[in-house]
Amino acid sequence: MGTRPGDVVEAFLHHLAVERGSAANTLAAYRADLARYLDHLRARDVDDMAAVQEADVAAFVPALRGPPLNLAASSAARALAAVRGLHRFAVRDDLVPVDVARDVAPPALPARLPRALTVDQVEQLLAGCIGDGPAALRDSALLELLYSTGARISEAVGIDLDDLDTGARTVLLRGKGGKQRLVPVGRPALAAVDAYLVRARPALATRGRGSPALLLNARGGRLSRQSAWHVLRGAAEASGLTAEVSPHTLRHCFATHLLAGGADVRVVQELLGHASVSTTQVYTHVTVDTLREVYATSHPRALR
Repeated sequence: MGTRPGDVVEAFLHHLAVERGSAANTLAAYRADLARYLDHLRARDVDDMAAVQEADVAAFVPALRGPPLNLAASSAARALAAVRGLHRFAVRDDLVPVDVARDVAPPALPARLPRALTVDQVEQLLAGCIGDGPAALRDSALLELLYSTGARISEAVGIDLDDLDTGARTVLLRGKGGKQRLVPVGRPALAAVDAYLVRARPALATRGRGSPALLLNARGGRLSRQSAWHVLRGAAEASGLTAEVSPHTLRHCFATHLLAGGADVRVVQELLGHASVSTTQVYTHVTVDTLREVYATSHPRALR
C-alpha cells in the first residue's frame, strides 16, 4: 500500500471497524473529520503521509476554528483526536517513520459552569414525584438523597441497605476509583427514605432475589443509572420545571447551595468526593455571580 493520505485514511478506518470494532456512529464521525484533514493537506500541497510535518498538523486546528467552518473548540479537538489516531496508526504500521502529530495540542476548551437550580426550583423538582405507589415513593427517596448528599447518580443507585445509618444520619457512598466517603443525610431525605422502606421496598423486593440494594426497580433488582436519570427527567416534566436538567443537576445544586450558605469550599470538596479542591472551585463562580448581583442591587456605594 502506498502512503497517499487518502489510502492511509481508508486503511485506518478499516482498522477501526474490523480490529477495534468501533460503532457505526464513531466511524462516521472519524470519516467526516479525516475528510476535512485530507482537504487541509491538499490545500497545503501535501500528497504523501511521509511528507506531513508537525506544522501541517498544527495548522489544521486554526483552519477548523476559522472561516468558513468556524467549528467550536470541542469539535476541533475531536477532529484533532482523529488525526492523531491516524498518525499513530501510520507509525504502528511502518507507513511513516515518526508521529508528527504526537505533540500537537488540542484547542483549550472553555470552562463550562455547572447548571444549578434555585432552591425554589429544587423544591418544585422534588415535588414532581406524585403518588403513594412503590415507584413514586422510591423516586422521591432517590431525588431527596441526590440533593441531600450531593451523590452522583451512579453512587446513589450503588447504595446498599447496610450503607445507610439512620441513627447517625449518614450514608456511605462509593465514588470513582473505588473511593468511599461518609456523608450526612438531611432529615427530609431520611423521611422520604423511611417512607420508601416501610411502604414500598418490601413490595418491590418480593419480585426479586434478595438484592442488597437500597433502591430497587420494578423487578426487585438494583435500580440502574439510566433508570434513575429517567426518574429525574420525569420528575422535572411532571413538576412543570422549564429549566434544563442533567444527571448531575441535583449534585450541582447541592454544592452551589452549600457554598452560597457559607460552607467552606474544602468541606464541600470532601462531601463531593473531589480529589482536588480546584475541581470544586468551579462552583464558587456560580456563587460569586449571585453575590455580585446582590451587591449591585443592595450596596449604597455599588456602581449602578
